[in-house]
Amino acid sequence: MNRKTLAVKLSKLEKFENVKANLEQYATDSETAASLLWIAFMNGDIEGKVVADFGCGNGILGIGALMLGAKKVYFVDVDKEAINLAKKNNSFDGASFENLDISKFNKKVESVVMNPPFGVQEEHADRVFLEKATAISNNIYSIHKIESKNFIRSFMKDAGFEIERVEEIKLILGKTMKFHKKEKYVVEVGIWVLKRKL
Repeated sequence: MNRKTLAVKLSKLEKFENVKANLEQYATDSETAASLLWIAFMNGDIEGKVVADFGCGNGILGIGALMLGAKKVYFVDVDKEAINLAKKNNSFDGASFENLDISKFNKKVESVVMNPPFGVQEEHADRVFLEKATAISNNIYSIHKIESKNFIRSFMKDAGFEIERVEEIKLILGKTMKFHKKEKYVVEVGIWVLKRKL
């Protein structure tokens, strides 16, 4: 499978409709998800590995990891509806669904993939995701706003991690929240590759 085929397969997953503004449930589009997963795959951090998908939503990142040969994926989300949709979308063995707050997840994994809240509704809402990811894994692949660069650099340094790479992309967000006035929003984000200093 190549990155393009992966994106096509991921585009066929059922989307999350009943989004909640307080949880900043913005869908990860298939192209962005495929890009993140392909970087992780090419780094040797997906195939045969135990992976966690934090704030899994419809399961797009975790299911993509299973498509690329992950041994096991933990789908973690505080929203029961999201977990149910991820279950519905998944047809692979090796999936474990955890309906709980990220801070309560305590299993060690080899890689974390995630598109955490950007912190628009609640400042630094992504902090708890980063705290947990750095506590349970050596390899993190995550999507954050480019403007968060200084915060992430400082946080990662304190956690004993380094920023190996930032792939800058434009994330297209549809009109999914009641307060959205435009049909589409373009957000400058990065796919962050974060590695523990060993």
